[in-house]
Amino acid sequence: AIDQRPNERSREDVIQYGVNTNVNVGQLLPKKWGVQIPFNYTISEELITPEFDPVYEDLKLQDRIDAAGTRAEKNAIRTRAEDYTKRRGINLIGVRKNRSEEQKQRVYDIENFTFNYSYNETNHRDFEVENRRDQSIRTGFTYNYNFKPIQVEPLKKSDSILRSRYWQWLKDFNFNPLPTSISVNSNISRSFNQQQFRAVDVQGVDSDNQLGLPTLQQRNFLFDWQYTVNYNLTKSLRMNFTASNYNIVRNYYDKDEDNNNIIRDDLNIWDGFWNTGDPNRHTQQLQINYELPFSKIPFLNFIEANYTYTGDFDWQRGNDVINEIAGGNVNTVQNASTHVLQASMGMDRFYNYLGLTKEKQGPVRRREVKLRPDGENTEEEPEQKGSGLTDAGIDLLTMIKRIDVNYTNNRGKVLPGYTESVGFIGTLRPSWGFVFGSQADVRYEAARKGWLTQFPELNQQYMERNSNQLNITANLEPTPDLTIDLVANRQYADSYTENFEVTKDLEYNSLLGNKYGDFSISTVLIKTAFSKSDEVNSKTFEEFRENRRTVANRLALNRGIDITDPENLDEEGYPKGYGKNNQAVLLPAFLAAYSGKSVDKISTGVFRDIPIPNWTLKYTGLMRIDWFKNRFRRFSLGHGYRASYSVNSFRTNLEYSKQNPGKADQSGNFMNELLYTNVTLVEQFNPLVRVDFEMKNSINVQAEIKKDRALSLSFDNNLLTETTGKEYILGLGYRFKEVPFTTGISGTRQTLKGDINLKADLSLRDNITIIRNLDLDNNQVTSGQTIWSIRFTADYALTKNFTALFFYDHTFSEYAVSTAYPQTTIRSGVTLRYNFGN
Repeated sequence: AIDQRPNERSREDVIQYGVNTNVNVGQLLPKKWGVQIPFNYTISEELITPEFDPVYEDLKLQDRIDAAGTRAEKNAIRTRAEDYTKRRGINLIGVRKNRSEEQKQRVYDIENFTFNYSYNETNHRDFEVENRRDQSIRTGFTYNYNFKPIQVEPLKKSDSILRSRYWQWLKDFNFNPLPTSISVNSNISRSFNQQQFRAVDVQGVDSDNQLGLPTLQQRNFLFDWQYTVNYNLTKSLRMNFTASNYNIVRNYYDKDEDNNNIIRDDLNIWDGFWNTGDPNRHTQQLQINYELPFSKIPFLNFIEANYTYTGDFDWQRGNDVINEIAGGNVNTVQNASTHVLQASMGMDRFYNYLGLTKEKQGPVRRREVKLRPDGENTEEEPEQKGSGLTDAGIDLLTMIKRIDVNYTNNRGKVLPGYTESVGFIGTLRPSWGFVFGSQADVRYEAARKGWLTQFPELNQQYMERNSNQLNITANLEPTPDLTIDLVANRQYADSYTENFEVTKDLEYNSLLGNKYGDFSISTVLIKTAFSKSDEVNSKTFEEFRENRRTVANRLALNRGIDITDPENLDEEGYPKGYGKNNQAVLLPAFLAAYSGKSVDKISTGVFRDIPIPNWTLKYTGLMRIDWFKNRFRRFSLGHGYRASYSVNSFRTNLEYSKQNPGKADQSGNFMNELLYTNVTLVEQFNPLVRVDFEMKNSINVQAEIKKDRALSLSFDNNLLTETTGKEYILGLGYRFKEVPFTTGISGTRQTLKGDINLKADLSLRDNITIIRNLDLDNNQVTSGQTIWSIRFTADYALTKNFTALFFYDHTFSEYAVSTAYPQTTIRSGVTLRYNFGN
């Protein structure tokens, strides 16, 4: 290329070609055979000849060839300098026999099989590599068969006996004696690489006397197969079982005279092709899905529930190095079980069953006018069904419209040091239950049966995992214009690990265990949300300090300590063992202060079982008032609240002993069974208040106030980090319709019309972070800022496809600490957008 420098231009000659063919060989056979044989063959070669000799880079290759004395030397110089690659491939993907329309389907039909074969080979040589050969083979088959469903319903026609609708669940009883489908697939995958680097020629030494480089070989021979069984036992109970087996073939290993492993160099990629090898990994999964029959029970048909169980099992071959050191197999087995329960309750059907429905009002009738004896007219209204008070009462009783519950429990075990292998289709060891996800303890039984290694230097840990997640949502409508969405959730996760050994007597011995995890639950902190708190003083924080003594006394009394005895109190008046900085004292005192609960009744435990719901409200009832109806197209008020309590990274206290619960630490406090890094309370009013309306003159207004705070108590240094924020947002919008725009760009004057949309958002956010010390009267502002933001956009739709946009963003921030400077950011511009679509 002209723009390339001389040293960037290509200085080599390239000759290459490639052929790729695709032929359906099955079309050459009789059509009635129904054979499908897609055949693909590829071949390509590439020869690159450099201009300069790679050995003597300042000499041209042709000059050096011409200077050679013999033809053999010329060929050797040319071959060494060339870069040559040849690729060849044969592929047969999707070979099968199609089933004819009149042919009956059978489980053993060849039509259920699909075969695949692929072979690729690459040969290469260049200046550094004398010869490299890469070969890869992948062949296998897939088998699929779908059984014809046979639904057996023995009580379906028992109407004379099971007349009541409460027996519907029994009448609908059914089962399927045959599986739904089975599938099997297997693959042989082999790759073979052989490479030899060129020997370095030493001047003055005969090439026959020079030490040559060895030929390097690399093999990766694999055999794997999977099978799946789908079984719909009933219309509502479905089962799926999948197993995968991965084998590694090592037929190229042999033994020498000293019984050491050696590799046979004479074997190629085709030797021992049908050898299935040894198990390397086995995985299986059992999944059961059951639709609970609430719909068959009249008074429970408002519930739709589904239960899913998943059991996983995994066997992994041990590392060869560890196996050799341990003098036996050191494999790993692990399993997992997952229980998922999903329930949805449409409460309207339940209310209809109870008869809690509003009476439908009849057609409106004219008022009757009667003449009284004194000559005056009287109006009598006909009686109307229903009452406003009755309807309001029914609205309150039936305000819960929908409830959704999702619960997930996941548990698992990892057992290293397992010495047993697996069979061709799998295994039922170490127990039936374990391979299908049971969490029953198998360690001790496996050790007694000799299935766990006695290798004393094993450093892999036994592990148990457990997690629970509960999510509950509900939709409430106390009135037709007020909607409330409730959300409650709870998450708990922990892991237990331990080192172990197996004694000579085949007894499992636990050496050291450690438990760690996390916890979070929804809660309500609204009682203290508006308490005064700044860098000078915080009423809630002072209450937190005072609560410590009350909590300490409660814990001491529960332990049987006489707090009236001065001998049982420390210098600051706290019961000995429950000082002011004991985690067992700090946590309840912290929660009582910031949740607004009584410190005398607050639970002293760490974990909570029942989540407290948070909410989101929306009210549109003002549009029923004529003044609003005449001026607004829509008008709504909104409010949202979220709060959570989290325990981050709790872990086992390795110094705690159940045999000596009165053991104290260096501070004189009783040791706790669990240690906590920090506890966090997060609260968000998102928003505190939102007003959203659109006027009849196309003016849109959205105004909202947000408020949030985050409280993080560190048990390592007894510091409370408090972050609070407030935000005020005002959004304005207006649309100018059919605004004309005259242009003469195309040569003729024409007038375009389009809408102009104006949007402006103004916001002010003020947040500050304060660190409070429990032991010292020292509050420190560590970060925070005040952010002003103005964003304005105007877009003009000139045509259906062409839009012009102007934007302006202005942000100003002032920091709460003196080490940071104020910052202003301004962005503005114009965007022209044209859509080439319809």
